Amino acid sequence: MALIDEVEGLQSIYINRSTGNGNDDDERDYPLYRQSVLDDPRVASLVPAWVRRYRNLDQFWGFIQPKFPSYAERRKFIWDDFRALVDFAESGGEHPSDIVVSEALDRIDAEHVRIAWTKALERRSTDPEGAITMARTLIESVCKHILDEAGTSDHETTPDLNKLYKQTATLLNLTKAQHEEVVFKQILGGCTAVIEGLGALRNRLSDAHGKGKSGVKAAPRHAELAVNLAGSTALFLLATWEAKNGD
Repeated sequence: MALIDEVEGLQSIYINRSTGNGNDDDERDYPLYRQSVLDDPRVASLVPAWVRRYRNLDQFWGFIQPKFPSYAERRKFIWDDFRALVDFAESGGEHPSDIVVSEALDRIDAEHVRIAWTKALERRSTDPEGAITMARTLIESVCKHILDEAGTSDHETTPDLNKLYKQTATLLNLTKAQHEEVVFKQILGGCTAVIEGLGALRNRLSDAHGKGKSGVKAAPRHAELAVNLAGSTALFLLATWEAKNGD
């Protein structure tokens, strides 16, 4: 069964139960739909918390009945909480931004870059710490790919991501110092801040370092942020490199 069918089936069961239209088929199908959706690693960060919390429809009724007095309010609550999940399922199980970045990476001759991106996508929900590590690796790989293509061979001596990005940005005319316009300085400064943030996030939340008892644990939302930022930055760098070569 397609993901969209499972998601809409589960949503319909909740709507039926919360508006007095539940039936035996819903009772039978509920655990199947619910478990199928929960087992899909692509949607772990999109599933409403209460779907995980209430294992049967009686528990769900005990939650929804006192929370909202009217059927209309209950339907709206369920539709709103399911919106991101339904949108994702309707897209065929891929975020639009994922597709754009994937298509751009497919155009370059760098298998290690594509592998880093694929691993980052695959790990967002099931292994957030690993996804954050791969998000950082993606940017590093893209920078090294561009520098290699440009004939710059000294980047291996600067493994620090901030230094590596600065070297790449200078080559691509993407540093604040290379522009006079305030708006360009702001945008390019934001790009630098993203790289610094990814490095800090990786050091704080990824699996790249050992943790003590009080270590912060990464959540899927942290991984989603890191991977999206890395994908957008990688796409911008590669597009700029392509434009530079086309001049």
